[in-house]
Amino acid sequence: MKELNAIHLNGLRAVEAAGRLGSLASAAEELGVTAGAVSQQIAKTEAQLGRRLFERTARGLVATDFGRLFLARLSNAFGELADAVASARRRDESVLTISVAPVFAARWLVYRLNRFAERHPDIRLRIDATTTLVNLDTSDVDVGIRVGTGDWPGVHAELLLEQEIFPVCSPSMAADLRVPADILKLPAVIDGHSMFTWEVWFKEAGLSGSEMTVRHTFNEASLVLDAAIAGQGVMLAWQTLAGFAVTEGSLVAPFGIRAKTGFGHYFVRTPSRRESKAAVAFKRWVRDEVEEGMRLLDAKVASYLGNRA
Repeated sequence: MKELNAIHLNGLRAVEAAGRLGSLASAAEELGVTAGAVSQQIAKTEAQLGRRLFERTARGLVATDFGRLFLARLSNAFGELADAVASARRRDESVLTISVAPVFAARWLVYRLNRFAERHPDIRLRIDATTTLVNLDTSDVDVGIRVGTGDWPGVHAELLLEQEIFPVCSPSMAADLRVPADILKLPAVIDGHSMFTWEVWFKEAGLSGSEMTVRHTFNEASLVLDAAIAGQGVMLAWQTLAGFAVTEGSLVAPFGIRAKTGFGHYFVRTPSRRESKAAVAFKRWVRDEVEEGMRLLDAKVASYLGNRA
């Protein structure tokens, strides 16, 4: 490599382009410089090599005998470099990188991944569970799922599900609940980082201005859900967070009242990159799962309310 270090790479690029394309003008256009700059780079490279690569004729550049041999090897070498760079930029479309919040990954996605694998055995998922707002232009994320209003700058957003909130608690805590006002007798477990308050649901339930007695406050919604399952208090949850726990019976939704928060779950992606077939397949599967999950949740709540009546 010592010999290579003695030659400027830009000069070799100029020599290769001029030899392959046959003119200074064509080489200059490809390299984005002037014809004079290409000529100077070739002259410097010839001086560094100590060998003449081209004859200057009225018909343009003509490779010398040495130059023809040199150019053939140089073109092969630059071809290998081009392939190496292209391979680094190619994406393995069988691997799909998904960016989601940890609570969504833990409380909704992981329960369903076997079904995705059954439907799409040729697609492998890489789950990036983070609360950081990922830069979709510079990251390798193919699809993100975010909660918000859908107006993130520089992002293509598609609504997946409008967020609705409702109280959930353990079956034993719900035993004496008959009307919405009864919930005020129970202690609450709270997500200290929540984007909404109990007042959102109280307005929908005709209890505006009421207050809950707080038993515990956590900094993560998944911990609040665990506390509710453990019978430590009632939680204000949403579909993708508590749906599985309600349908399998570890939590109940004691009232059929849900309140919209103004937020929603959105698919997000960068508009600067083509959406892969794998990404489209994943989004379609998520929509199907959300619809099925909502159907099961509605049926479970209706069954609970019917049995309690």
